[in-house]
Amino acid sequence: MADPPVLPLTTGGLTLETAGGKGMNLSLLAQHGFPVPPGFVITTSAYHAYVATNALGPVIAELVEAPPSSEPAALEGASSAIRSRFADGKLMPDLTDSVLDMYTALGRPPVAVRSSATVEDLPDLSFAGQQETYLNIVEDQALLEAIVCCWSSLWTPRAIGYRLRHSVAQHHLALAVVVQTMVDSEASGVLFTANPLTGKRDEVVIEAVLGLGEGLVSGEVEPDRYVVDSQGTLGERSLGRKELVVRSQEGGGTTRHTGQTVTHQALPDDVIGKLAHLGRQVAESMGSPQDVEWAWADGSLYVLQSRPITSLFPLPVDVSPEPLKVMFSFGAVQGILEPMTPMGQHAIQALFAGAGKLFGLHRSAQSQEAIKVAAERLFVDITGLVRHRVWRRILHRFLGIAEPGIWQAMRPLWADPRLAPVEGLGPHTVIQIGPVLVPMLGRLILTLLRPDAQRRRFLHELADLEAAYAARFSAVSRLDERLDLIQEMLDGAFQFLLPRFVPRFGVGMAGLTVLSRLAGDIPHDTQEGDQEGKRPDAWAMMRGMPHNVTTEMDLALWETAQTIQTDPTTMAKFLRTGARDLAGQYQAGVLPEPAQGAIASFLARYGMRGLAEIDLGRPRWREDPTPIMQTLIGYVKLDSRDYAPDAVFDRGADLAAAAIDDLIRALRTESGGRVKARLASWAARRMRSLAGLRESPKFAAVRMMGLARQALIDSGKELVAAGRLEQADDLFYFSLDEMRTLAEGGVRSWQCLAYQRRRTFELENRRKQIPRLLLSDGTAYYEGGVTSTEPDETTLTGSPVSPGVVEGRVRVILDPHTTPLQPGEILVCPGTDPAWTPLFLIAGGLITEVGGLMTHGSVVAREYGIPAVVGVDRATTRLETGQLVRVDGTTGHVVLL
Repeated sequence: MADPPVLPLTTGGLTLETAGGKGMNLSLLAQHGFPVPPGFVITTSAYHAYVATNALGPVIAELVEAPPSSEPAALEGASSAIRSRFADGKLMPDLTDSVLDMYTALGRPPVAVRSSATVEDLPDLSFAGQQETYLNIVEDQALLEAIVCCWSSLWTPRAIGYRLRHSVAQHHLALAVVVQTMVDSEASGVLFTANPLTGKRDEVVIEAVLGLGEGLVSGEVEPDRYVVDSQGTLGERSLGRKELVVRSQEGGGTTRHTGQTVTHQALPDDVIGKLAHLGRQVAESMGSPQDVEWAWADGSLYVLQSRPITSLFPLPVDVSPEPLKVMFSFGAVQGILEPMTPMGQHAIQALFAGAGKLFGLHRSAQSQEAIKVAAERLFVDITGLVRHRVWRRILHRFLGIAEPGIWQAMRPLWADPRLAPVEGLGPHTVIQIGPVLVPMLGRLILTLLRPDAQRRRFLHELADLEAAYAARFSAVSRLDERLDLIQEMLDGAFQFLLPRFVPRFGVGMAGLTVLSRLAGDIPHDTQEGDQEGKRPDAWAMMRGMPHNVTTEMDLALWETAQTIQTDPTTMAKFLRTGARDLAGQYQAGVLPEPAQGAIASFLARYGMRGLAEIDLGRPRWREDPTPIMQTLIGYVKLDSRDYAPDAVFDRGADLAAAAIDDLIRALRTESGGRVKARLASWAARRMRSLAGLRESPKFAAVRMMGLARQALIDSGKELVAAGRLEQADDLFYFSLDEMRTLAEGGVRSWQCLAYQRRRTFELENRRKQIPRLLLSDGTAYYEGGVTSTEPDETTLTGSPVSPGVVEGRVRVILDPHTTPLQPGEILVCPGTDPAWTPLFLIAGGLITEVGGLMTHGSVVAREYGIPAVVGVDRATTRLETGQLVRVDGTTGHVVLL
């Protein structure tokens, strides 16, 4: 044993690797003077020595790799075999002597023997409670046996299965053991220094039972529950039945008393206040909200264990609880719930800082205050808008359209006095926005008069901007020059796009608003051309929308598939070869020529797109065309002209034209019908001409980001060749400022920094629950559904965004790169960005967990005419691949059939 096998709890420098989480934390608390019962730690070196001495390593390696986690009997068998070998093993004499010497120095009192694991809690995994604890141990032999039993509890069926299920490596695991003087508690329990249900950091939640806490941990007893606010005031309290009381018994072990309900509080009010204060001190000392196990005996409080509350969603580092701030998930609106790379975060922050310059706000990516980072994801601080009399009304309407899940979470906050509006549209605001609005007003008037000409002009402006940057990127070769160009591009993007885009697209959406109002004014009994007696649907008028670059991309991919279908040899190859192999053959240039050329042509224009493409650090299709190949495989399987994507799109356009004609005919029967009909025709033309521009700014931005990404990859390759980086795309795990330091030759462990941030990204990618709304006091709103109740247990409810009804089999897809969609299946996914939309051409319907009327998936679903429901709470876990469902994009219902 290289390290000392037994150390006092007060020993400094105990680490997770040597003392496990419990031992490390208790050692820190003891050193800081907290009331931790005295004791010692048997370190992991003793565990390793015991395993080696008794030749347990090969046994463990053989047994834990064999049983699949889904077979309880196999797990039981493996666990039983391992634990029996532990029980039969022999303790090393020097370890026995060290343990008993330390026990004697402690005074040989009754002790608690607790397992202390070295496996860290992850964002979506908690290993708490998987190993065993032995209470009221009173003899030497019982102590030694309890230590071995703790070691062997690393291999319980639950622990083995949990690690297998979550792909946690098992062969290097170890366990430490904590031995402490037993506290014969009058009351005990757990304390959370932040509310684990809401996330609020200013509430302490205490659960208390009589006697020892064993019954509470095992879930056998209903505890008292007390909530204490930041001022130490006891608020909510509920008294549990406390029918089970566990106490120490003479001679060792514990005894259980059951059957009698206890009506009085386990803790007096004054002790509750002291305990809450103690918990806050522990959290402050440990540097994060804590889950604390405590005991109360003989008028004194004791800390038995403390660990971070892993279930809390982290807050941005630069945000304080007061004054209250409101932040919504940028990713939820974009249909992306994954983390972003550091470069991706920095780029979006720089874009918003550049937008501020339009209004005279000169900020950098670091000093801007609109975009915050939490859990490697972006959150938009909208507090200023919420507290502004004018902007809060605009925001209320925007959220209802863009992301109903966020809008739903915001409902109770509009009346929160902490967010009461304090100002209106004053002179200072007018001065700030006036210079921006005046030229926009001119473009707005021109667009109202000549929508087609203004659309063409806008698209030419975008093309010219992209061409200019392409030429400039090709002219620079040093990393510092490329960074200057990227910074300039980020600074100026919004300044270029907003004044040009908003007036043109705004006219198109105003046309939709006019059509919606006119359709809503038609009584049910005066309509024509509507057999179901419903008003004309303005959203149906957006089907088959022209001039949408994302739709054009999807149809271009369909044309690529048609080229493949014309050649029997190529067609056969796509039907029998996997997507990844096809991608490799394409990149090697060895696909049959019809496919090689057609795919190259497609990727020349669209290859800079990809999953989560707003993150500059994420790969693009031209780097890995596997998802394109997957979609093409689905496309070439379509053998009916009725389901061909271009035919589906054309039918959508015809239906939209028919819906407009129906509206105009119905309006002519109304009072003032001729005027209303002409207004509808005028609005429809502008809506059809301009609403498709919605995707154009992002498409142009993504193409320019593609230029920047390729330039950085080229620099990354040079840095790899120079030995400064491990991989070319390591650069995307640095901010622009860090890249500048690297370009200037700054000395830092760049490879280590990139590795650490990659690991952080990968760990955060496992986090499954992402709040749609986050408050600075820690309150997190996770629900993705627009309603908290469903009509019945067979119906899920969300927000209807694309009308129509379809029945089909569900296909749950979390990553379009890895899971194919079959024609006619109902696509169920967390959210969508343009990288998902090629799947829409063969999908029967769409269900997402996030989204609103104007998010990417909703717009494209309407244009293709596939029924879609978004904002369905936990859709990817409540629905299973293969289930038959009915998707009603008009009512927002998903019925399980």
